[in-house]
Amino acid sequence: MDEPAAGDVAISCVSGLVDQLVMRGVTDACISPGSRSTTLALVLARHPGVRLHVILDERSSSFFALGLAKATGRPVIVVTTSGTAVANLFPAVVEAAQSGTPLILLTADRPAELRGTGANQTIDQVDIFGAYSRWSTDAPLPDAGREDAWASMAARAWDAAMGSPRGPVHLNLPFREPLVPTGPPAGVHAQSPDTEVQPPVPPTPDGDAVPALAELIQSYEYGVVLAGSLDPWRGDAELNAVEALALKAGWPLLAEPTSGLRHPPLALGAGQHLLMDAGFAEHRVPQVVLQLGTAPTTRAGQALVARAGELAVVAPLPADPLRRAKLDLRADPCALAAGFDEWFEPRTESGWLSAWRRADAVAAAAVARTLDALTEAFEGRLARDVVAALPDGARLFVGSSMPVRDLDAYMVPRDGIRVIGNRGASGIDGSVSTALGIASAGAPTVALIGDLAVLHDAGGLLWSASRGANAVFVVPNNRGGGIFDHLEIASQPEHEELFVTPHDLDLGAIAAAAGAHHAVVDRPDGVVAALRTATESGGVHVLEVPVDRAYGMRARADVRAAVRDALASPSGG
Repeated sequence: MDEPAAGDVAISCVSGLVDQLVMRGVTDACISPGSRSTTLALVLARHPGVRLHVILDERSSSFFALGLAKATGRPVIVVTTSGTAVANLFPAVVEAAQSGTPLILLTADRPAELRGTGANQTIDQVDIFGAYSRWSTDAPLPDAGREDAWASMAARAWDAAMGSPRGPVHLNLPFREPLVPTGPPAGVHAQSPDTEVQPPVPPTPDGDAVPALAELIQSYEYGVVLAGSLDPWRGDAELNAVEALALKAGWPLLAEPTSGLRHPPLALGAGQHLLMDAGFAEHRVPQVVLQLGTAPTTRAGQALVARAGELAVVAPLPADPLRRAKLDLRADPCALAAGFDEWFEPRTESGWLSAWRRADAVAAAAVARTLDALTEAFEGRLARDVVAALPDGARLFVGSSMPVRDLDAYMVPRDGIRVIGNRGASGIDGSVSTALGIASAGAPTVALIGDLAVLHDAGGLLWSASRGANAVFVVPNNRGGGIFDHLEIASQPEHEELFVTPHDLDLGAIAAAAGAHHAVVDRPDGVVAALRTATESGGVHVLEVPVDRAYGMRARADVRAAVRDALASPSGG
């Protein structure tokens, strides 16, 4: 009896692998073209339970998968051929690892006998992602009758990707030629199950965590809850538990937009401006800061953590760069907050909380008056107005660098939206592709990212903009890296050339080449109407908002002065 062809054996093994992943909840796969990954591509394309996204380059593909996984909380498969294609996944893998985002990386490889021989398109792919992978394996060659081994790999990959903390896993899969099966396309996979597979429930916190934190909260009246980035796919009930914890503690809630907790009436609306005001900050030093999720994004938030009497951190990943936490609980904040119902009675509103709320209202009114009086476009007003214009149910992807900081400073609390950022490694790379991946999850999607972030990932726009996506990119264009104006390097003569990196590239021409719609919004009061029109019309839109860096610096100074004067008034903080 003839031995089955290598391509047929590979199809059988990969089918078992994919079936098991689909049965556990995988619904999407991102794939870039390549020969060695032929078997993976065919099985995924033919599987009724998989939605396939074909993306030209692997770097963009991995960030697209990252955005989709962040939006849904489910692992997304990423497929590459062998060689440097695998290395192109590294930036997205780092972000996934540091933000707790599940990805399943299936990298095709040459068989072992071709490694280290100079064979074409062959590099050392085994454990290439090192500590950034939750689990990595170099699979055996497909073998007739050993499909169960490949199915077992799938089960372990799912468990590792969805464990605590979630993250990327890497299956390096060698294939021997011939790569194309001899059998017919039909019947090479099982049908996906009819029942919906629910994501696993987050692990219960350690038994000592809740009482230890409850004792800390009860011990101090003058505390602050500082919520950093939390998983963007969290449901309202889970986030409500965190809000209830802050309410029971009787402490003000400073919620970064990516926490999912910037809601009225509990979250402060001008918290960053209070922290930046020296007079207020010096008189409102908390006895303890309870930090939930990632470390603070802004310098003002970092300074609050540094000067607090004590610090308690609850996060699934390390989030204490100052190494000063009295309690550092490696736990899911939502799950831990849900266990607080019986541990202590709610604290009645104190003068401490009332002072924060009163000052917040005064500062927020001063910020609003100042922004409304501006005659030119300013990134802070843009961030505020974009959030206000989003339809209920929308997702906002916010870029790193200045957009996430402007959003934190100027976003007015509201319900009905979710803010997502790449805040694990905080890079600007892959921003366009991440936003397009989020959009593929189905909700109305807007991205607020800078001009350099668009240029850095222009390839993602060029490939995907005309392939059925619906997303609006709002781009404050100051023709360079404006964040460096706020850093110490601004005093050096090389600041402009080496850090701001000014450019005269035409974003409209890039959008046209990608098949995307483009419009310039040059009036500060024109953003809301332009955004709503673009969102309702569908497709990919680039709304370019020209901004002047010098004007922006003056506007920020005006806001700070207005807040300072308002807080210093008799009715202020």
